[in-house]
Amino acid sequence: MNSFDTFCPSHGNHALERRGFLKLAGAAGLGWLTPVGQLLARQAEKKGKTSEPAYSVIVLWLAGGPSQLETFDPHPGTKIGGETKGIATGQKNVQIAEGLPLLAEQLADVSLIRSVVSKEGDHERGTYTLKTGYRPDPTIEHPALGAIACHELPADKTEVPRHVSILPNQWPGRGGFLGDEYDAFKLFDPANPLPDVTRRVSAERDQRRVADLSIVEQAFAKGREKRVEATGHRQTIARARIMMDSAQLKAFDVASDSESVRKQYGDTPFGRGCLAARRLIEVGVRCVEVTLDGWDTHANNYNSCKANNAILDPAFAALLKDLKQRDLLKKTVVLCLGEFGRTPNINPAAGRDHWPDGFSAAIAGGGIRPGVVVGATDPQGSKKVERPVTVGDLHATVLTALGLDPKHANASPIGRPIRLAEGEAVKELIG
Repeated sequence: MNSFDTFCPSHGNHALERRGFLKLAGAAGLGWLTPVGQLLARQAEKKGKTSEPAYSVIVLWLAGGPSQLETFDPHPGTKIGGETKGIATGQKNVQIAEGLPLLAEQLADVSLIRSVVSKEGDHERGTYTLKTGYRPDPTIEHPALGAIACHELPADKTEVPRHVSILPNQWPGRGGFLGDEYDAFKLFDPANPLPDVTRRVSAERDQRRVADLSIVEQAFAKGREKRVEATGHRQTIARARIMMDSAQLKAFDVASDSESVRKQYGDTPFGRGCLAARRLIEVGVRCVEVTLDGWDTHANNYNSCKANNAILDPAFAALLKDLKQRDLLKKTVVLCLGEFGRTPNINPAAGRDHWPDGFSAAIAGGGIRPGVVVGATDPQGSKKVERPVTVGDLHATVLTALGLDPKHANASPIGRPIRLAEGEAVKELIG
């Protein structure tokens, strides 16, 4: 066992009794426990006092960099606000853009961070930063938020992939140095059947094929067992076959929900993706990322944002409402954001350009304090923001809501300790 095995275990099904953890922790605190141990001990300590940590996260990824001024931070009546008007919401004295009326009704359950700051204004680098909490580094690949959640939280009895990316673009969440097994499982419009999960031959012939494959593998592995094991090939096949036979596959089938529920989410791939996210969370999936592309509005900003808001609004609002009705919102963190925001100034093509110097994220559920607005952007359009929140702070906040310690470190392949997040949880949102 190397020096990192004590804090970087291989996580899976854990049958750990909470009260026992508290007795063991005692005056020494929780720092010596594994992440799963810390989570269970913390849950037991809070039992009867406050809600337990969330166990899943849904990321609504607005790819391309959504304009904060046309979504969660309008400045109507100002030069930078342009044509976009604000509308009243379920939060007193808080407006969001006029294209989000259904979400506005649900905003009492949502908090807004209007002062996210990043140092990356390029799409690929910005996406990496916002999804992992770290800026790109040529010496290491950091895991995405969903990969961290899968690595640190118990697997329970989930038989389908626990990290899922719906409608992914070219940069879905990756496992990074935690391993490819934590990469997001990718699928596209949930209206279509899940591919490659149905056997094309009879059960008897299928079993014969498995037996034949085992013989071939055993012969190949002679003399090279360690190298064969290192590929994870056998484990991958075993997990795939368990998934193929699992009743949990029904979670991908949005058509099995009622027509009235499907209609609330909107008849769009993104709406169906959000509905699938709720269904997947119900069977224990730790992270679902649903992408809505088309926010790179260098030209025709107002009309493009209007079209995108018409897709985002019913899906986001229905997701919040559905989770709450099913008593899942308190167990699920919902995060909506993109890789950066858009410039206060309108360019000659009636568009807004890249702006990492003060943009917005919406966050709800999972013990996040609702109805809070953190930070503010300058109505005159300067780079100065009130109460700046770094990307690391944002990740630390989500991880804290999941019952994880952002300061906990995992070991990189060369033994370098890497914290789950390099920021601090936003205190206005936690507790």
